[in-house]
Amino acid sequence: MPEHVSVYQLLGMTFLVMVTVAWAIGLALMLRHGRGEAALWRATHPLPALPHRRRIGPQRESVELTPAEEDAFAGLASRVIER
Repeated sequence: MPEHVSVYQLLGMTFLVMVTVAWAIGLALMLRHGRGEAALWRATHPLPALPHRRRIGPQRESVELTPAEEDAFAGLASRVIER
């Protein structure tokens, strides 16, 4: 036993180390055991902070392109792909 350390300091450090090890083991066991339950819960319950998705949305709009516009778009897309 070191001379400059009191018995209470040694007992306190031993107690803190034992509590830390017990906490780490308990945390590891809870995380390992709860992983499957948490995945099941997440699959059945949506996140409350996110808004619900709408099943019916606005209709998609489309515009017919002229042959000149189609050629211009093809040229633009090929330039983007080359970079």
